[in-house]
Amino acid sequence: MNILVINCGSSSLKYQLINMKDESVLAIGLVERIGLDGSRLKHEAAGKDKKVIEVPMNNHKEALTEVLDALVSKEYGAIESLSEIEAAGHRMVHAGEFYSSSVIITDDVMEKVEECIDLAPLHNPPNITGVKAIMELLPSIKNVAVFDTAFHQTMPAESYIYPLPYELYEKYGLRRYGFHGTSHRYVSQRAAEILGKDIKDLKLISCHLGNGASVDAIDGGKSVATSMGFTPLEGLAMGTRCGDIDPAIVTFIMEKENLDIKGINNLMNKKSGVLGISGISSDFRDIEDAAADGNERATLALNTFDLRVKKYIAAYAAVMGGVDAVIFTAGLGENSADNRKNICSNLEFMGIEIDEELNKVRGKEAIVNKEGSAVKVMVIPTNEELMIARDTLELLK
Repeated sequence: MNILVINCGSSSLKYQLINMKDESVLAIGLVERIGLDGSRLKHEAAGKDKKVIEVPMNNHKEALTEVLDALVSKEYGAIESLSEIEAAGHRMVHAGEFYSSSVIITDDVMEKVEECIDLAPLHNPPNITGVKAIMELLPSIKNVAVFDTAFHQTMPAESYIYPLPYELYEKYGLRRYGFHGTSHRYVSQRAAEILGKDIKDLKLISCHLGNGASVDAIDGGKSVATSMGFTPLEGLAMGTRCGDIDPAIVTFIMEKENLDIKGINNLMNKKSGVLGISGISSDFRDIEDAAADGNERATLALNTFDLRVKKYIAAYAAVMGGVDAVIFTAGLGENSADNRKNICSNLEFMGIEIDEELNKVRGKEAIVNKEGSAVKVMVIPTNEELMIARDTLELLK
């Protein structure tokens, strides 16, 4: 079975076509600047040269039309006919409390995702648009929704409730939802496979560290605590997001800087994090280069980020009553040896001891703790697309 995996952003679209017989990637691509000048499709089929197609794409339906045309192109395509696509799996961000696992998309599912737009106004609308476009373009195939929030629905109430008037939870669903669930689920399952153990017997801490970042406590294969909250703003300092701050700072800044709600949201989501501290960039690679050149604010940004990850690791070990392995994944977690080393430093008392030589690894699976360390330290590249495809296949069986 060939499954098309789709991840729609507000002006972008990522996709992979995966042959589930051997889980091989037949094609991969990215559409950028949908609805903007300079829209383009970057497409690469297995065994063929990368193709860049620059053509106006005013909406996601037009973008997906170009994607489907590329997939069946005689010159750079991956399949001969669209009939070879048997299902589509969609990355969808927010399902509120409606779904605790992936689902085949029906009219009822679409209605519930639309009900959650207030909870994810930047993400749910393009997700919905992508599903509707595929339904129009490939009306004969099944569509599956794989939600970022679903994995975290196993959290106990004390992990997800906020210490606010309870009626706000009842009226508005004001609670911790958590995100990056598909990534945390994939790397935790892969960790169990690598360690040769049943995931039900493991206590794992997954660190998804990139421009967006979160830490998840996974006990027996179930998410029991996670750092992102009602929105992806809570938790770690990130590329441009502030993460945990004193709530009173919000009204203080609004008054002092004469900001409205839109202004303070923009400041916390797009101007803060390591960008705000360093004043250089939201890209950790740029900040690491600047720190190596002696830039003190760049060093401060990195140290602030690392400290917060460290605190969550220690806290989540306490939540679970121990930890068997700490997993690093996503762009920064997979590729930055210094980042992993700094986060693990001073956690030796917990049995977390990193081996500097083994830690010199980028973008591939590895166990990087010292021999005899009580806690495994693992690098596992995430693969959300494969997780989406697996869920889609399982549901369609």
